[in-house]
Amino acid sequence: MFLKNAWYVAAWASEIDNTLQQIKILGERICFFRTSDGEVIALEDACPHRKLPLSKGRLKNDAVECGYHGLTFNCAGQCIAAPGSGRIPSAARVHAYPVHEEYELVWIWMGNPAMADPSEIFEVEHYDDPAWGINRGPALEIDCNYLLVTDNLLDPTHVAWVHESSFGQAATKDVPLRITKGENGITVWRWMTDVEPAPFYKKIVEFDGNCDRLQHYEVRYPSHALIRAVFTPAGTGGVDGPLHPKTFVMDSYNFMTPVGPGRTRYYWFQLRNIRPDDEDLSRMMSEDVKHAFEEDRAVLNEVQIGMANKTSPNIDLDIDGGQLRFRRQLDAMIAQEQRGEQSNG
Repeated sequence: MFLKNAWYVAAWASEIDNTLQQIKILGERICFFRTSDGEVIALEDACPHRKLPLSKGRLKNDAVECGYHGLTFNCAGQCIAAPGSGRIPSAARVHAYPVHEEYELVWIWMGNPAMADPSEIFEVEHYDDPAWGINRGPALEIDCNYLLVTDNLLDPTHVAWVHESSFGQAATKDVPLRITKGENGITVWRWMTDVEPAPFYKKIVEFDGNCDRLQHYEVRYPSHALIRAVFTPAGTGGVDGPLHPKTFVMDSYNFMTPVGPGRTRYYWFQLRNIRPDDEDLSRMMSEDVKHAFEEDRAVLNEVQIGMANKTSPNIDLDIDGGQLRFRRQLDAMIAQEQRGEQSNG
């Protein structure tokens, strides 16, 4: 169901402190905390004795004491104290997950720890570039399978109906889509020429009149997306366009973390190439994006219910080509990973 050998976002870095808390990822309950020197630790959230969550215990000197019988585990998951037992049982340990902080997010590796390479974390271009502004918001909880969210993020056409008052415009209904298959994922994209800017962007772009607009919807395995919006004065866009000096670029980064089969936690932020220090603009963009994502959530929650309880087969359309390719490749990757686990087991 899930690709294990991959980095997922566990939390905003600011959400993890020196208290124990449980976060559920890929159906697994994980205990998170920070050590006294600020390092993030992630342990299997179940004492091996009677499976009380360690997050219900106590943090003592950077070790976790179970709240039931006092078994205590260090940051590597090894039991270092077993009161009343005389000796520490050899099986008294919990799994320790590799974690890494990047882009003010805590990333977790859910598979084989030996394969965890922080250099494979999704690269965010311009993150520390002072010429680029940033806006962000809290994670969004969506009551649907994460693949329905990746479907949505490989679907530029839905904005015409779901986001009519923000990202949508007439051209987003009918201009043909192009699909590019890359080594790490799928991109669905199109240029729309000489069109009126969509309502959300009309408030932001620094030129008047019509525009050429790029919709670049890129989703990488297992569930991370870059949605790039480019708005340039009409006649200066296109694949080989010169791009005007006042071209507006917004890169929206979207990281979907499966909580379980029917729930997804969605982390996001946007980077823009204009007015980096304009806090009012950042605030306005965050509020408008949150409103648009609420529109997505309302639809996706209902799609989950509809797909889970369907009494007739669903159909696919031509606009679903990117989604279907992404799912096929991800299915193949999961199957290959599972075969490897079985052969090693």
